[in-house]
Amino acid sequence: MRFVRALSFVLVAASLAGCSTIGDMFSSDNDEVLPGTRISVLALERELRPSIETTDTRIVLPQPQDTAQWPGAGGLSHHAMHHMLISDLPTRAWSAGIGEGSGLRNRMFAEPIISGGRIYTMDADARVAAFDAKTGRRLWRIEAAPEKEEDNHFNGGAIAIEGDTIFATLGAAEVLAMSASDGKILWRVTTETPVRAAPAVSGGRVFVTTIENQVIAFAANNGEQLWTYAGASTPTILLGGSAPAVDGGVVVAALSTGELAALRADNGSLLWSETVVAIRRTEAAASLPDIAARPVIDRGRVYAVGQSGLIVAIDLRTGNRLWEAPVAGIYQPWIAGDFLYTVTIDAEAVCMDARSGRILWVTQLRAWEDENDREDRVIWAGPVLASDRLILVNSLSEAISISPYSGEVMGQIDLPASTTMAPVFADATMYVLDDDGDLTAYR
Repeated sequence: MRFVRALSFVLVAASLAGCSTIGDMFSSDNDEVLPGTRISVLALERELRPSIETTDTRIVLPQPQDTAQWPGAGGLSHHAMHHMLISDLPTRAWSAGIGEGSGLRNRMFAEPIISGGRIYTMDADARVAAFDAKTGRRLWRIEAAPEKEEDNHFNGGAIAIEGDTIFATLGAAEVLAMSASDGKILWRVTTETPVRAAPAVSGGRVFVTTIENQVIAFAANNGEQLWTYAGASTPTILLGGSAPAVDGGVVVAALSTGELAALRADNGSLLWSETVVAIRRTEAAASLPDIAARPVIDRGRVYAVGQSGLIVAIDLRTGNRLWEAPVAGIYQPWIAGDFLYTVTIDAEAVCMDARSGRILWVTQLRAWEDENDREDRVIWAGPVLASDRLILVNSLSEAISISPYSGEVMGQIDLPASTTMAPVFADATMYVLDDDGDLTAYR
């Protein structure tokens, strides 16, 4: 029943909320009528504004840095990738189908991962595949779901890699490990409830969060369960979930109750917990406390955004809240040096001073497919910072670039299909996985 409630909410929220070579890539039956004016709940959206005292703040970013690997959802286990590298005029290098894309009753949750010159994917039917990152040639593909669950619409999970081993979570309530060279299953364990969020892998341990808010650590070598932390459950959640962030021996898990739990990576003991819930928002989709966005750990701070309308910075060691701001989102915020970027559920791209939480600029993006009737919300995924461009993709099959310094829209390209997963980067290449299940490389 929890599966049904979760899926039903996503469909309702969605209704409320809604290639060739590229040159310049980013150039009621009750008849009684009550008195008063009727205002749509969705019309009660607030507008973010830059802080007055930040007008003189100069945005200085770290230099772009290339990486040879993108081992998990959000990149490295702490999710702080800062400034990626891509050429000024990238063109499409190749495109390949990974399998089943997102549909009405099954969705892809797995961000592609990259290691050792290969890119690995998991489709909506839990098929894991490996591709040559330079050419897009498929090297192998396996059915990760157990045979009895192959026709289950909730099989989809996500993947991560450490060394020569890929780790996968499944909606069929399993966690498994497979060889990165050929996909051979190395071990498989069962969890009490499904896991749809990506695993986080660090220090020989695999950390997962179930839909019932259990955080579990497994030994990477054999799947032995090492410890479990049980958070409170909630009857209605977003379909999907948030991969834990791991850094400095601490695991930070974002739960569907709005709780952030910081746990010791070695034994699972609770270091601190904090709630990221705002009570001021009134939109239907924002009334849930769920934290769907991955938390980020950077230089002793945790950054997390909840869909109810709050983004916070917390001291990793003490759990003290350093600042908060009225920002609502479902995608991981992006840290780059001393600046934090995010996209809100109201289709606003936002730049914040990560030291103080002050808002530096806000750019309103297209929020509705039908802007005249304000119907069908546009879903924006990202942002990712690459070579002095914030890159976002959307459900209108578009990718746009925004200046990280001013918020000015720099350019836009058309994508092959609707895209609701942020791009990933490695070896000066951007990989985009669209909702049709097609993976495209730009370099």
